[in-house]
Amino acid sequence: MRFFFRRLLIPALALLPAAALPARAADLAVTITGVRSAEGAVRVDLYADPASFRHEDQAFKVLSIPARPGTVRVVFPGLAPGRYAVIAYHDENGNGRLDRFMGMIPEEGWGLSNDPEVLGPPAFAPSAFDLPTAGRDLSIPLHY
Repeated sequence: MRFFFRRLLIPALALLPAAALPARAADLAVTITGVRSAEGAVRVDLYADPASFRHEDQAFKVLSIPARPGTVRVVFPGLAPGRYAVIAYHDENGNGRLDRFMGMIPEEGWGLSNDPEVLGPPAFAPSAFDLPTAGRDLSIPLHY
Protein backbone atom coordinates (compact mmCIF):
# COMPACT_ATOMS: atom_id res chain seq x y z
CA MET A 1 0.00 0.00 0.00
CA ARG A 2 2.82 2.37 0.84
CA PHE A 3 4.34 1.79 -2.60
CA PHE A 4 1.03 2.56 -4.29
CA PHE A 5 0.64 5.79 -2.37
CA ARG A 6 4.13 7.07 -3.15
CA ARG A 7 4.41 5.97 -6.75
CA LEU A 8 0.94 6.56 -8.12
CA LEU A 9 -1.31 8.59 -5.89
CA ILE A 10 1.06 11.44 -4.99
CA PRO A 11 1.92 12.30 -8.64
CA ALA A 12 -1.78 12.10 -9.54
CA LEU A 13 -2.68 14.50 -6.73
CA ALA A 14 0.00 16.93 -7.93
CA LEU A 15 -1.84 17.25 -11.24
CA LEU A 16 -5.19 18.16 -9.70
CA PRO A 17 -4.57 21.90 -9.21
CA ALA A 18 -3.61 22.31 -12.88
CA ALA A 19 -6.67 20.38 -14.01
CA ALA A 20 -8.94 22.48 -11.80
CA LEU A 21 -7.81 25.78 -13.33
CA PRO A 22 -10.24 27.19 -15.88
CA ALA A 23 -9.03 27.79 -19.41
CA ARG A 24 -7.79 31.34 -19.84
CA ALA A 25 -10.20 33.50 -21.78
CA ALA A 26 -9.46 36.68 -23.69
CA ASP A 27 -11.64 39.58 -24.80
CA LEU A 28 -11.44 40.93 -28.33
CA ALA A 29 -12.54 44.57 -28.69
CA VAL A 30 -13.21 45.71 -32.26
CA THR A 31 -13.62 49.38 -33.16
CA ILE A 32 -15.21 50.02 -36.56
CA THR A 33 -14.39 53.44 -38.00
CA GLY A 34 -15.80 55.40 -40.90
CA VAL A 35 -19.46 54.39 -40.53
CA ARG A 36 -21.24 56.84 -42.83
CA SER A 37 -24.80 56.82 -41.46
CA ALA A 38 -27.16 55.61 -38.76
CA GLU A 39 -29.07 53.46 -41.23
CA GLY A 40 -29.22 49.72 -40.51
CA ALA A 41 -26.64 47.89 -38.46
CA VAL A 42 -22.94 47.19 -38.30
CA ARG A 43 -22.25 43.47 -38.36
CA VAL A 44 -18.98 42.01 -37.14
CA ASP A 45 -18.11 38.42 -38.03
CA LEU A 46 -15.38 36.55 -36.16
CA TYR A 47 -13.71 33.60 -37.88
CA ALA A 48 -11.47 30.98 -36.28
CA ASP A 49 -11.24 28.65 -39.29
CA PRO A 50 -9.84 29.59 -42.72
CA ALA A 51 -12.31 27.21 -44.42
CA SER A 52 -15.31 29.14 -43.11
CA PHE A 53 -13.93 32.63 -43.85
CA ARG A 54 -16.39 34.86 -45.76
CA HIS A 55 -19.29 32.48 -44.99
CA GLU A 56 -21.23 34.35 -42.31
CA ASP A 57 -23.43 31.34 -41.56
CA GLN A 58 -20.23 29.47 -40.61
CA ALA A 59 -18.61 32.29 -38.62
CA PHE A 60 -17.35 31.46 -35.14
CA LYS A 61 -19.36 34.39 -33.73
CA VAL A 62 -21.41 37.25 -35.21
CA LEU A 63 -22.35 40.49 -33.47
CA SER A 64 -24.74 43.10 -34.84
CA ILE A 65 -25.21 46.57 -33.37
CA PRO A 66 -27.20 49.59 -34.53
CA ALA A 67 -25.18 51.79 -36.86
CA ARG A 68 -24.27 55.37 -36.01
CA PRO A 69 -22.10 57.77 -37.98
CA GLY A 70 -18.43 57.64 -37.16
CA THR A 71 -17.29 54.87 -34.84
CA VAL A 72 -18.92 51.83 -33.26
CA ARG A 73 -17.35 49.29 -30.92
CA VAL A 74 -18.11 45.65 -30.13
CA VAL A 75 -16.52 43.19 -27.74
CA PHE A 76 -16.28 39.43 -28.14
CA PRO A 77 -15.80 38.31 -24.51
CA GLY A 78 -14.21 35.15 -23.20
CA LEU A 79 -12.49 33.80 -26.30
CA ALA A 80 -9.84 31.14 -26.25
CA PRO A 81 -6.46 32.53 -27.27
CA GLY A 82 -5.69 31.64 -30.87
CA ARG A 83 -5.71 32.80 -34.48
CA TYR A 84 -8.77 34.70 -35.73
CA ALA A 85 -9.88 37.03 -38.52
CA VAL A 86 -12.69 39.62 -38.60
CA ILE A 87 -14.98 40.88 -41.34
CA ALA A 88 -17.10 43.93 -40.53
CA TYR A 89 -19.71 45.56 -42.72
CA HIS A 90 -22.38 48.23 -42.60
CA ASP A 91 -25.68 46.53 -43.40
CA GLU A 92 -27.36 49.79 -44.33
CA ASN A 93 -30.58 48.27 -45.63
CA GLY A 94 -30.90 45.84 -42.71
CA ASN A 95 -31.25 42.69 -44.80
CA GLY A 96 -28.65 40.77 -42.76
CA ARG A 97 -26.03 40.42 -45.47
CA LEU A 98 -23.38 42.37 -47.35
CA ASP A 99 -24.96 43.37 -50.65
CA ARG A 100 -22.73 42.91 -53.71
CA PHE A 101 -23.00 44.21 -57.27
CA MET A 102 -23.02 41.22 -59.62
CA GLY A 103 -22.35 39.01 -56.60
CA MET A 104 -18.78 40.31 -56.23
CA ILE A 105 -18.32 44.05 -55.59
CA PRO A 106 -19.54 45.23 -52.16
CA GLU A 107 -22.30 47.86 -52.32
CA GLU A 108 -22.15 48.54 -48.57
CA GLY A 109 -19.24 49.55 -46.35
CA TRP A 110 -16.90 46.70 -45.44
CA GLY A 111 -13.59 46.15 -43.65
CA LEU A 112 -11.19 43.42 -42.59
CA SER A 113 -8.88 42.93 -39.64
CA ASN A 114 -5.36 44.14 -40.56
CA ASP A 115 -6.98 46.22 -43.37
CA PRO A 116 -5.16 44.28 -46.13
CA GLU A 117 -5.25 45.42 -49.73
CA VAL A 118 -7.79 43.25 -51.49
CA LEU A 119 -7.96 42.36 -55.16
CA GLY A 120 -10.70 39.79 -55.53
CA PRO A 121 -12.28 37.82 -52.71
CA PRO A 122 -10.51 38.37 -49.38
CA ALA A 123 -8.57 35.50 -47.83
CA PHE A 124 -8.19 34.47 -44.19
CA ALA A 125 -4.37 34.70 -43.94
CA PRO A 126 -3.92 38.44 -44.69
CA SER A 127 -6.66 39.28 -42.17
CA ALA A 128 -5.60 36.78 -39.49
CA PHE A 129 -4.18 37.88 -36.14
CA ASP A 130 -3.21 36.20 -32.90
CA LEU A 131 -5.36 36.76 -29.83
CA PRO A 132 -3.22 36.46 -26.68
CA THR A 133 -4.56 35.62 -23.23
CA ALA A 134 -4.35 39.32 -22.35
CA GLY A 135 -6.92 40.13 -25.07
CA ARG A 136 -6.60 42.55 -27.94
CA ASP A 137 -8.05 45.75 -29.40
CA LEU A 138 -8.53 46.04 -33.16
CA SER A 139 -9.51 48.98 -35.33
CA ILE A 140 -11.15 48.29 -38.69
CA PRO A 141 -11.88 51.09 -41.17
CA LEU A 142 -14.88 50.66 -43.44
CA HIS A 143 -14.50 51.07 -47.19
CA TYR A 144 -17.50 52.24 -49.21
